[in-house]
Amino acid sequence: MNNFKRWSIAIAGILLQMALGAVYAWSVFRVPLAKQFNWSISQVTLTFTIAIMALGFASFFGGLWLKRVGPRVVALTGGVLYGAGTFLASYSYHGIWWLYLTYGVIGGIGLGFSYIVPISVLVKWFPDRRGLMTGIAVGGFGAGALITAPIATRLIQSIGVLQTFAYLGIAYLIITVISGFFMQNPPEGWQPAGWVVSKKRQTQANAKDFTLKGALKTWQWWALWLLLFLNTSAGISIISQEAPMFQELIKVTAIVAASMVGIVSIGNALGRVFWAWASDHLGRRITFAVMFILQIALFWILPALHPAMNVTAIVFVILMCYGGGFGTMPAFVADYFGSTNVGSIYGLILTAWGFASAFGPLLIAHLRQTSGAYTTGLHVIAVIMAASVILPLLVKPPIWSRA
Repeated sequence: MNNFKRWSIAIAGILLQMALGAVYAWSVFRVPLAKQFNWSISQVTLTFTIAIMALGFASFFGGLWLKRVGPRVVALTGGVLYGAGTFLASYSYHGIWWLYLTYGVIGGIGLGFSYIVPISVLVKWFPDRRGLMTGIAVGGFGAGALITAPIATRLIQSIGVLQTFAYLGIAYLIITVISGFFMQNPPEGWQPAGWVVSKKRQTQANAKDFTLKGALKTWQWWALWLLLFLNTSAGISIISQEAPMFQELIKVTAIVAASMVGIVSIGNALGRVFWAWASDHLGRRITFAVMFILQIALFWILPALHPAMNVTAIVFVILMCYGGGFGTMPAFVADYFGSTNVGSIYGLILTAWGFASAFGPLLIAHLRQTSGAYTTGLHVIAVIMAASVILPLLVKPPIWSRA
């Protein structure tokens, strides 16, 4: 019975993450909003940055809160806020500040509350497939835009951008609330029948459960925060510039560039599952090291490539590595600090996502502006990735403390 329950919770968690991941389809709203209200693209894009920043910090508070009230309450609250924020964005004729407040702040807080719940729940239900299952869950987040982007585009063309927010807000509310009802922790001390911890898992994991306070006293927590920040900064710099970068590097039309964006976005979702699965076999440290090494080469050669197929393939793998950080890190945290308080411990690490969402895009945009081309920015990121390789090789399980 418990085995059936954990798989039903897993499916609900994936659906919940797919609804939340629709935020990655924000780019389809940029031009329609800018044209309708005479806002600049940078003003409209700031909405996405606000939402991701709010997500990062709300994940931390959601992780603390679910320890007190349970995952279902936090998931439902997040779903209501996310759906309501998106729906209320349909009244953005009040001004850009209204869009920032509703979609950015209210929706972003809802995103953070709900995002942390499936991760916290699934590491407890699937200690035997910790990396794979958290990877599949956050893979749903990466796949959300693949479904939402074409639907939103058609709605915008038929009923307008503001009415689209209203329709999507209602849809998000229904999906997240239904999925949220399934979110619950397993009984205390529960383990899958017949499961035995492997020797490899024992060597890469800590047997004790840290509190948030105890985790913050270890240098390993800060190392994991930095790992996620570095990996996310690299990938999100590409995500923020995909279409114009493709047009500049290989001289394709806007329509072709948009098609390339759709294809490479699959890498974001696929990487969350693939690298999480790989980390169950390679170990979390080696997995991050491999992703960094790959990105050194990929960012360095990207400016020299010209056929659209080759550029698409390279960026596809880069976004696999970007998604891989989110797929692997929850299991990494649970390995090092235990699964009991993973919601708050990993929730605080997710603030790295918020800071990276500002740092990466600003870095590549600044270097593009000052140098007149994307080559310098891409090469600088390759150098950052080279310096980053040493970090996963140095990190090791912390010494447990009751603090």
